[in-house]
Amino acid sequence: MDLLDAVILGIVEGLTEFLPVSSTGHMIVVSGLLGLKQTEFQKTFEVAIQLGAILAVLTLYRDKLLRDIQLWKKLLVAFIPTGALGFLFYKFIKGYLFNPFVVSFSLILGGIVFILVERWIAKKTPRIESVNRISYPQAFLIGLFQALAMVPGTSRSGATILGGLLLGMNRTSAAEFSFLLAIPTMFAAVGYDLFKQRSELSLENWQLLAVGFISAFVSAYIVVKWFLNFIKKHSFVSFGIYRILAGMVFLVLTLLGIVQF
Repeated sequence: MDLLDAVILGIVEGLTEFLPVSSTGHMIVVSGLLGLKQTEFQKTFEVAIQLGAILAVLTLYRDKLLRDIQLWKKLLVAFIPTGALGFLFYKFIKGYLFNPFVVSFSLILGGIVFILVERWIAKKTPRIESVNRISYPQAFLIGLFQALAMVPGTSRSGATILGGLLLGMNRTSAAEFSFLLAIPTMFAAVGYDLFKQRSELSLENWQLLAVGFISAFVSAYIVVKWFLNFIKKHSFVSFGIYRILAGMVFLVLTLLGIVQF
């Protein structure tokens, strides 16, 4: 990996982290197209630069986060399922699930689910129109949905948004809670990953991480603002269709040997 690769992957991370399309899946495939092997550092890089995207959310929602202690408590409750399950299955996930076949099928299945859920909620009136209205049990249930995203290609944001919609949240509040839940989730995931792979982090590797971090921050900041405006006027059906098409393309690329591990 060189600096240009780090910039490209950082931009891809920032563009996809908060959209329900799987940032990890896109980075795995883009890495394959760039000819980058999924080494231990490569896997750690793909996780670590997500902190850049998370910093964009902290910047955009700093006022809400500073004044709402109850919201922080709900985010921590929602984090519990993912934190516990992620700790238990870390080695299995890193060792067996990070491959383009899992990504492809997860994208396709997730796309179908999004379309079905949108059809199901079309005639329903949302009961929750603000993240402040979420109860602690509902926060925990959304955390269970987030745990599904340990499977690459599922999409952390996609899983949590679907959970929110099924629990009666409107699209904006479901998306915002998904953004905010990324903060404790990704800080924990990145911190644990960097600790486990600390021997891989040379000075050159830290430079690559810094470049990817900055690229992810800038692109994520732009995308979050665009995404919130988009879903005020549109449903998630277009993302469902995109996921299905992307999953099929990724699968073909894998079968042709263009994306390899």
